Amino acid sequence: MNAEVIAIGDELTSGQRLDTNSQWLSERLGELGIRVLYHTTVGDELEANVRVFRQAFDRADLIVCTGGLGPTADDLTREAIAAALGRALVQNDDALKHIQAIFARRSRAMPERNLVQALFPENSRMVPNPHGTAPGIDVEVLRVDRPPCRLFALPGVPAEMREMWEETVAPAISVIQGGERRVIRHRRIKCFGVGESDLEQMLPDLIRRGRYPTVGITVSQATITLRITAEGSTAEEAFAAMDETWQTIHDCLGDLVFGYEDDELQHAVARQLGERNQTLSTIEWGTGGLLAHWISSVDPEQRCYRGGTILRGVDADEVWTRQNQSAIASEDDSSEQPAAITAARAERSVRRMASASRNLLQTDYALAVGPLPSLAESSEEPGRVACAVASAGGVSFATYPYAGHPDILLQRTAKSALNLLRKTIAGS
Repeated sequence: MNAEVIAIGDELTSGQRLDTNSQWLSERLGELGIRVLYHTTVGDELEANVRVFRQAFDRADLIVCTGGLGPTADDLTREAIAAALGRALVQNDDALKHIQAIFARRSRAMPERNLVQALFPENSRMVPNPHGTAPGIDVEVLRVDRPPCRLFALPGVPAEMREMWEETVAPAISVIQGGERRVIRHRRIKCFGVGESDLEQMLPDLIRRGRYPTVGITVSQATITLRITAEGSTAEEAFAAMDETWQTIHDCLGDLVFGYEDDELQHAVARQLGERNQTLSTIEWGTGGLLAHWISSVDPEQRCYRGGTILRGVDADEVWTRQNQSAIASEDDSSEQPAAITAARAERSVRRMASASRNLLQTDYALAVGPLPSLAESSEEPGRVACAVASAGGVSFATYPYAGHPDILLQRTAKSALNLLRKTIAGS
């Protein structure tokens, strides 16, 4: 059984509101073992809605749509469904009683315009809406030489839509599936440290089309996610079908894998520190407090993160050095620095900053990020960002190229620093 999810409303097609209903419904349909092949978004225009529904009737076995069931002139879903089916709109007495009861419960007179919400295409059923005035529509669409298609139209209000799904729609779909129900499950593996094409080459044909279980690859702000998808008669059977692929990915990628599902690098670092009962401090010259924000957000009980320092300006390291000379003296007695931020100066500064931060806050680890270089022209070699991790075993140091799309440079730099810390803690 294949499905299509349709979202209706000018607020969606204009970009004024994000369509989260389609995402939520697709996840729920996948849990029922139903593959969603199409997402359609259409504005509040009757002819466009009719075309969308007719197309969906032809290509999907199950349709779930949201939006357009309100009482105003731009709520056209019931009219569009009726036109697409070639049926008249008729009053549903149960729906009318429900709407009247909702207004009575709220001690309000029902406007005449709300009567339209009780109009349903002929031979359709009501999907109860316990807390709203917009009942849903459940209708079967007969097709030539094929099993019928089933359409559920739900309101766009997320809270109402989700309640109606759980109480009515999902159970109805389970009945449609009968004994053939299968579940679809996904597992996500999170990786960092190489590019997407490099990582794909490290995997032995796992992302090939037609392979089972399927493996998809996506990239977001330099974090690579491998998504394994399988199905089975039970969730346990679906997950078991992934085991060999799961192990192969780990064998091939090693410590490029840092976590799973919704993990980010800060989660991985916080787990490492928590397991070892160790602490961390940070000092950021280039990332402007992004590391402090990320790590604080995953350490709400303040068990591992002691705090951090943010430096700004070309002479920030010199000022900080003078202010914290006692902590720095044991590492580097020299406070004289050239005016320009050279690579040598950045390296020397981040090493010293990491060691001093560890001394000042008495932490097991301290992570330091140097200044960000200027963006290079396309013909130039990009500058590099210096990062250092101080620990009882000394100072780990690395530089990373400052190149790529400007929108992700800051995030990728911060992630590179966290990845250096992760690997240092792990002893890589």
